[in-house]
Amino acid sequence: MPKTNDTQFMHFEPYPLDTGEEYMSDAQKDHFRKILLGWKRELMEEVDSTITHLKEEASNFADPSDRASQEEEFSLELRTRDRERKLIRKIDEALDSIDDDDYGFCEACGVEIGIRRLEARPTATLCIDCKTLAEIKEKQIGR
Repeated sequence: MPKTNDTQFMHFEPYPLDTGEEYMSDAQKDHFRKILLGWKRELMEEVDSTITHLKEEASNFADPSDRASQEEEFSLELRTRDRERKLIRKIDEALDSIDDDDYGFCEACGVEIGIRRLEARPTATLCIDCKTLAEIKEKQIGR
């Protein structure tokens, strides 16, 4: 069965920070573009392997328990792929924001999100303060 961890693409060299470098310079944008494209490629490969897995493993078991186990496995795999499909959409949005020169800035307050935070979560759209505040509000509302 294919991997199901949506954070599997994290094998990259951290960006070497230079004290005088402007935030979201062309080199930084290229760094994140490579990270995002690599992550997307891995997710797309997982989609392909899921399709192959479902085709190869599909069997019509006579035993209802075996059939139920297989259906549950397939259901879990499809739910995981659906989450990854949504992640691919976020990656595409992040790539678009790089092209629009908006990448790396908080959508709520406009401050720099930070290189290390973006390396940890390349699809982040909020700075750590705004994200923390959003999570507190979410807990209070109970969603």
